[in-house]
Amino acid sequence: MQPLAVDARRSRPADCAPDSPFPPRRVMFGAREGQAMAIERKKPLDVAARVARRRAQRPASRQPEGVWRRETYCLPRVEAREKALEWFDRCPKAAYMTEIEFWRELADGRIEFTIRRLPSAD
Repeated sequence: MQPLAVDARRSRPADCAPDSPFPPRRVMFGAREGQAMAIERKKPLDVAARVARRRAQRPASRQPEGVWRRETYCLPRVEAREKALEWFDRCPKAAYMTEIEFWRELADGRIEFTIRRLPSAD
């Protein structure tokens, strides 16, 4: 492949469209006679695909389960309220983003709920 000629005034390849603000995807510049150096312009989609591919190749032991710490309880109504208040006292919402993620009342009157928080306050 022959190196492309470069217009020194515009610092873009001479065969690039003059009204195009973007250089071509792959440009070859000749460093010395017979040598060429490739400069590849990467699009954000290319970078995202590479990151996703590397993340999928990680072993399962290194895969994060998520940022949130969750715990599920199934308690009578009064004890469920006390447990939720204990969590909000120990891990305030402002610092840990603590919240009741899901709750429901079971047929026997107990409350099942999942509470979540961030692992630490920054």
